[in-house]
Amino acid sequence: MFGYVRYDLPNLYIKDFMLYKAMYCGLCKGIGKACGNTARMGLTYDMAFLSALLHNIAGIDVKIEKSHCVQHSVKKRPVACVDPLTEELGALNTVLVYYKLNDDVADKGKGRGKRMFFKRGFKRAKKKYPELVQIVDGFMKEQGKTEKEKTASPDRAADPTANMMKALSDYFLKEKKSEATGQLFYGLGKWVYLIDALDDFEKDGKKNNYNPFVLSYGKMSLKELMEKEGEDIHFLFNTLFYSIRENLAKIPFHFNRDLTDNIILLGLPAETKRVMQGEKREKQKSPHKQDLNH
Repeated sequence: MFGYVRYDLPNLYIKDFMLYKAMYCGLCKGIGKACGNTARMGLTYDMAFLSALLHNIAGIDVKIEKSHCVQHSVKKRPVACVDPLTEELGALNTVLVYYKLNDDVADKGKGRGKRMFFKRGFKRAKKKYPELVQIVDGFMKEQGKTEKEKTASPDRAADPTANMMKALSDYFLKEKKSEATGQLFYGLGKWVYLIDALDDFEKDGKKNNYNPFVLSYGKMSLKELMEKEGEDIHFLFNTLFYSIRENLAKIPFHFNRDLTDNIILLGLPAETKRVMQGEKREKQKSPHKQDLNH
């Protein structure tokens, strides 16, 4: 995921922005509890979104209390209390960061030093949540195999990541899982893989890195790609968004869903449009530093 899952700020209610900040801080504490403080460096906004989504579908009420943290030691801030789900999502965050850095080392020969910061946290996660790590490991190997086979179809290339997200949702939701939740998370996983591949289209073409869009359409600029094949690519993403919307509508939520609806229904399409237009991705600020222009 790592940076593509974002909220749509102009349409985000202040109450939901405050909830997002609390969930973000709670996840940070969850990472520290599960994998140690060093692993907190890998905290992602994407996992804060997953935390909000899974808590709501599972019906686990989020309790928010004012407390200090490592970054904000002077003034107390609203923080979502760490529960078992938050702690395990913290472990998942660390595991995914570790595997991403493994890929960076294998593909680019870079990141060995950074990976060392997460090695101990990864071992803690593997010891405490072996089934969770087994799920990620299995699908990461399948993703690697798919890419080594030079799979040209973007749809097929995204399958292992999509199936991993589906399996993880089943794992976390347990008896609350359903066909709709599985398909929702499958769609979210597929979107993340495809939008990352499309965003890296030009760079991967120049460096001869694996990219299903390059293999399908050839090397060219992103602008040329969208001019020549834009109809097919728009169809691919629009079909995916239709599936996500349809399955989202079938899922019963236990609490207010405005935050996750904002991200899924507005944030993902906005990010897709940005990538298709070749606009650079702005570094997302910590939610504590973000300015609300309401």
